[in-house]
Amino acid sequence: MIALRAMLIAGMTCFATPVFAQSTGNTPPPPCESEAYHQFDFWLGEWEVSGPNGNLAGHNTIERAENGCLITESWVNTAGGTGQSLNFYNPDTGLWRQVWVSAGSIIDYTGGLTETGSMKLEGTITYHGNGTSFPFTGEWTPNEDGSVTQHFEQYNPDTEDWAVWFTGRYERTENE
Repeated sequence: MIALRAMLIAGMTCFATPVFAQSTGNTPPPPCESEAYHQFDFWLGEWEVSGPNGNLAGHNTIERAENGCLITESWVNTAGGTGQSLNFYNPDTGLWRQVWVSAGSIIDYTGGLTETGSMKLEGTITYHGNGTSFPFTGEWTPNEDGSVTQHFEQYNPDTEDWAVWFTGRYERTENE
């Protein structure tokens, strides 16, 4: 009975091992090193974020993960609200994608670098609770002083116009 159990566990382990691990001797895939994977590096770091009025809006930590193939975001606002995003470059489409999730909304959008060097993404925001979705854009612009300006807009179908959703200035924290 014990031998049968050991054989079953060994067999299940073989099926649970990903195909790439079986074919490459358990070596992880190569890291994402090409220039395209580094287009959003200007956003990496520990940040204090201020709103348009200059008051502190919150803190944001932007880090690389998965051998450089992923950028993670962990946001905490001054009221204690949180949110996280996963950001990645898709070599099949040539686009960056961000999926943001918080208790209030999900934002899913794609895009890339603009001619001026900012990262601009376009997609939708969906609000929890009422399930409404609207077109949404986000743009991150690196500034000469090392700060980053983040600007979000949401489309309003009632006015058929784009409205500013949030504009923030990212400044590196002292421990950065």
